[in-house]
Amino acid sequence: MHVKHLRTPDVVIGADTIVSVDEQILEKPVDKQDAYRMLSRLNGKEHSVFTGVAIVHCSSKDNQLETEVTDFYEETKVKFSDLSEELLWEYIHSGEPMDKAGGYGIQALGGMLVEYVHGDFLNVVGFPLNHFCKKLAELYYPPSKHNVQHKKYDSIPSVDTFENLSDGENDSSNFTEHKGASKLDSSGMCSSEAIYNSENSSSVRTGFMVPLENQNGVSESAPKLPSKILDLMDGFRASKALFVASKLKIFDNLKDKGPLKAVDIANEIGASVCGTERLLDACAALGLLEKTPQGYSNTDSANAYLTSDGEYSLHGYIIHSNDHLWPLFTNLESAVKEGSRQNHRAFGKKADDLFKDYYHSQEVKQRFMAAMHSIAHLTARDVATAFDLSRFKSACDLGGCTGALAHELVQIYPNLKVTVFDLPEVIANTSYFQPSGQHMAPVTFASGDFFKDNLPEADLYILSRVLHDWPDEKIHVLLSRISAVCKPGCGILLAEMVLDDEKKNRSTVLLQSLNMLVQTEGKERSGSEYRGLLEQHGFTNVKIRLTGNLLDVILCAKI
Repeated sequence: MHVKHLRTPDVVIGADTIVSVDEQILEKPVDKQDAYRMLSRLNGKEHSVFTGVAIVHCSSKDNQLETEVTDFYEETKVKFSDLSEELLWEYIHSGEPMDKAGGYGIQALGGMLVEYVHGDFLNVVGFPLNHFCKKLAELYYPPSKHNVQHKKYDSIPSVDTFENLSDGENDSSNFTEHKGASKLDSSGMCSSEAIYNSENSSSVRTGFMVPLENQNGVSESAPKLPSKILDLMDGFRASKALFVASKLKIFDNLKDKGPLKAVDIANEIGASVCGTERLLDACAALGLLEKTPQGYSNTDSANAYLTSDGEYSLHGYIIHSNDHLWPLFTNLESAVKEGSRQNHRAFGKKADDLFKDYYHSQEVKQRFMAAMHSIAHLTARDVATAFDLSRFKSACDLGGCTGALAHELVQIYPNLKVTVFDLPEVIANTSYFQPSGQHMAPVTFASGDFFKDNLPEADLYILSRVLHDWPDEKIHVLLSRISAVCKPGCGILLAEMVLDDEKKNRSTVLLQSLNMLVQTEGKERSGSEYRGLLEQHGFTNVKIRLTGNLLDVILCAKI
């Protein structure tokens, strides 16, 4: 505008809105099934709506353009009611979710889904007007001149010009000054035209080392703090703090109670006051607890995920991680050198059968099943809704353990009959994990070894967190047995962590693959590896859906 139309704009505004739940960003749904998946994740939950705003305040002096740039974001908490399947699908069929981040628009029909809003309602609509007006006032009536940064241009700068402006959560009065283009010399150092924070030139906001001057005027280089590496170095401490707090039932003791002092919690768990207080402080620093002058209390996440009876409790898996996986991972070096599982070093014995270690006592057996139930319950909805399974009339969940996924399937597909097929010692203990107080279609349990015994007849065979436990030769045996009983059109549904083909982009999956190295004979695989295994046994039309949850889903059909 400044050059082409000889007119200087007053203000240029850029803004965009995202929806986030469970630390995952929900974009616009690609189809109705994707919209259902999104809305199901929001159902009955509180989520965050963020809008980021960038403001360029423009003025002209001596035919040159001056700009002042600031940015901010606004967060609003939104809680969905517990919504029925019918209501969700009615809303989806209205067509409104298809062009909305998160799959809903609060200003229209989507408003009926919302139980409450904490914060700026207009921010959820798409623009935080109140916050924006305050920032605009600060631009036109700045608090002090030294806090505002200027840059002269002969024309409007390109987008790239803004790449090194402040990336923090700064106030509008804390702009960053761009003194020429930032350049790199051959050593990778910023040149003297580097970017500095206007209030404190020692505060480095670039990704490089910048020259500073000491008191004698000698140039020094300040290294950037390796935050990622430091976090990894300390990661084991955070994990162990979570494990111990869970094992001592700290989150259970704090549930549904007001803030408690460290001495009260220590008395409840039978531990020292000084040790308990340090553990509580660590958990508060990690965001697992809230600490006030009145004492300690659970966060919402702790109540939902860390208490043993939480809605999506991970307590069982945490205890399994502490008692079983932690000892195995201490032998990771040996596992890497030898390329084999480490049960003999961790527990003083080497089981002939993969799962024999888990079943040597009733307590250990139930602990392992509780761990598997934790993950299955947390992932079941996303696994069940990744694809439309309504064409199948019967399903057999091989290695289905407690039936958590099976119960989710019969809720979503009332006409589907599901059989859980697992080892006799597993089936004998499933009663501990059955949902209570719910009226839903029954799930059938059958005992057997899927490597040896006859498989129940079904239209769909489900393998959730099964194949990663086994080497390729065992998987071929299992897929061959399934293929032999499958009629044309029958399907297989796999739920696994799926690596990208280069095996480099998903650290969670790659760390889980190390987990397989120390404790089983299996590994995590890429989508193309799973496709190759399935196609060898006559299963085609292999579709892969990345859910954004812990497990991804693969669906294929027998030709």
